[in-house]
Amino acid sequence: MPSSRAASVVAVAVAVVGGFLLNPPPVREADVPAVTVAQPAAPAPPPPNVLTPEEIEARVVPVLVTLVADSGLVDTAGTGIVLTPDGVVVTNHHVIDGALDINAVNLANGAEYVVDVLGYDSSHDIAVLQLQGAHSLPTATLATSPTIRIGDPVTAVGNAEGNGHPVPARGFVTELGRSITARSSTDGSRNRLSGLIEVDAEVRPGDSGGPLVDTTATVIGVNTAGNADSDPSTPPPAQPRSYAVPIATAMAIVDQVRSGRTSSTVHVGDTPLLGINVTNNERGAEVLWVGIGTPADHAGLEIGNVITDFDGTPVRSSTELSERMIAKHPGDTVSVRWLDDLGQSRAATIVLDEGPPR
Repeated sequence: MPSSRAASVVAVAVAVVGGFLLNPPPVREADVPAVTVAQPAAPAPPPPNVLTPEEIEARVVPVLVTLVADSGLVDTAGTGIVLTPDGVVVTNHHVIDGALDINAVNLANGAEYVVDVLGYDSSHDIAVLQLQGAHSLPTATLATSPTIRIGDPVTAVGNAEGNGHPVPARGFVTELGRSITARSSTDGSRNRLSGLIEVDAEVRPGDSGGPLVDTTATVIGVNTAGNADSDPSTPPPAQPRSYAVPIATAMAIVDQVRSGRTSSTVHVGDTPLLGINVTNNERGAEVLWVGIGTPADHAGLEIGNVITDFDGTPVRSSTELSERMIAKHPGDTVSVRWLDDLGQSRAATIVLDEGPPR
């Protein structure tokens, strides 16, 4: 059936033809106006299927793993989100930072898995894990477009307080694009994070790495900090303020790790070990600590030495040395040049060992 506009055009055409048969008018084809027939508007997309809190939890819990990372000195509890049936998981870097062993329990089947670290980006607090021997696991539904708005209701789900079972925390989006200084609850270290989703849900230790979901149980973020200080000099706010890495940011890192592409912030594969801690020095990276029996120890590096060159590239700060290490792997051979206590230049060729993720 033609539209009303189309029907009127047809009627006019018939009337003109009828007139032509009775009394032919002059033919002026070039002056005939073009007529555009309006197309019907596309139907509006159906509204999202808003779920009850119980339905949200029922959909989210099976795609979670609880994590325990053992650094030899302390165990760190966290949460992971299952991305693939064969056990690729995304979590926070700070959950697995320094871990010698990591174990996971899948909340869909109760099975326990040994965990391998595929890669990480500490600057965005994201790590990518692999559950050994996993198969046929349920996977999370991820948001594919940034449709989140301030005021949207959300739910954070995770291994709160490391108790081994999921606990939901409900709230609303209060800000987007936030920058914070996150402080580790295990070692007190700080990390500056940006581009985060801020919510007023009460995210607790152990929730780190778990999902922030919308009312359709779709993952919109990876929970990374609760009641973090936006300014280290100010006390935490009285009202809950928690933060999540947008899922698009997290998945960009996941995809980069899985494709094997390192960068200035993304490390792929096993972590190399030099065996030192360093700080900034006007001449380079000053050594604060040397591990006994490490490659640095065998090379003769000592506390107070200042590294000035790493693998043929000048080192002007501790950050630059860390960035050079990101692209390296256990077994790589590197040249290191440093200044000793007397200011004399020394050098050595060092084979990197394997260490925990950093």
